[in-house]
Amino acid sequence: MVDCIKPVAGTDSCQLHHVGVIQSGTMHVAHDDGTEQDIRAGQAYVIEPEHDAWVVGDEPVVGFEFDPRTAEEYAKG
Repeated sequence: MVDCIKPVAGTDSCQLHHVGVIQSGTMHVAHDDGTEQDIRAGQAYVIEPEHDAWVVGDEPVVGFEFDPRTAEEYAKG
């Protein structure tokens, strides 16, 4: 399990585009432009580049990435 993706991303904010769905848990996303959102279990998401995200609460976030370029990038980490 990864506690922080920043060492894998190599930047303070993620520069990748994400498309997926959360199976369990809640993830908070904060974009560099100041917008923020919570994504909960059962919700699909599109997250634009230049963001940070973290788990809200004690339940781990399990999600599925559908953008193959993003999945391939993190699979290298």
